[in-house]
Amino acid sequence: MKIVVIGGTGLIGSKVVGLLRGKGHDVLAASPNTGVNTITREGLAEALSGANIVIDVANAPSFEDKAVLEFFETAGRNLLAAEEAAGVRHHVALSVVGADRLPDSGYMRAKVAQEKLIQSSKTPYTIVRSTQFFEFVEAITRSASDGNAIRLSPALLQPIASDDVASALAVTATGEAANGIVELAGPERIPLDALVRSHLEATGDRRQVIADIRARYFGAELDDRSLTPGAHPMLGTIRFEDWLLRTSNRA
Repeated sequence: MKIVVIGGTGLIGSKVVGLLRGKGHDVLAASPNTGVNTITREGLAEALSGANIVIDVANAPSFEDKAVLEFFETAGRNLLAAEEAAGVRHHVALSVVGADRLPDSGYMRAKVAQEKLIQSSKTPYTIVRSTQFFEFVEAITRSASDGNAIRLSPALLQPIASDDVASALAVTATGEAANGIVELAGPERIPLDALVRSHLEATGDRRQVIADIRARYFGAELDDRSLTPGAHPMLGTIRFEDWLLRTSNRA
């Protein structure tokens, strides 16, 4: 079957493309780099012609509140309209665990807006809300840096490896549409400050991590429920310590 991966040249998208091609599917990696743009609609109708499944893992180029909302709303409307015209049978979108619990975060508000567009469309869908990727730890560190100190909430996360995210998306896309939201998380819960502290130690970074319950995470204060899944999420298998060891050995 033909599967189109929107954002198919990025971190998650490229892994999903590889997995699905390995299963014998006809997979198109769609992105502005390959001539498919969900904002301008360039190449979109042609890309979706004959497509059975669309997996949307595209991310906004800017996390600024107004820009990120405009990206997900515009891209969402254009993509869903093109899918309806093409007769796509399953739309799979990657979202974030806890998106609806953090309205103070502009990014989370934008993801909720994207989800609502999907839920109101005529195309059968599955929204996969994932916890934070291990690979996102560097961006988290940058966002919380204040000179030689990094101030972070000690709230729990249940982060996941991008390889596990890609595997779950590939399986979900080739299954029946849930017409709802499913959650995806890593195998263990870790305090946010401890996650970054472990990463700094593994990379030889001597900056101090300060636990602060008032520290904001991309605009929002956290508690232990903010970014952790509910009961019975899909679970990845790769532990953060093992991922750190593997990535540090590659360096």
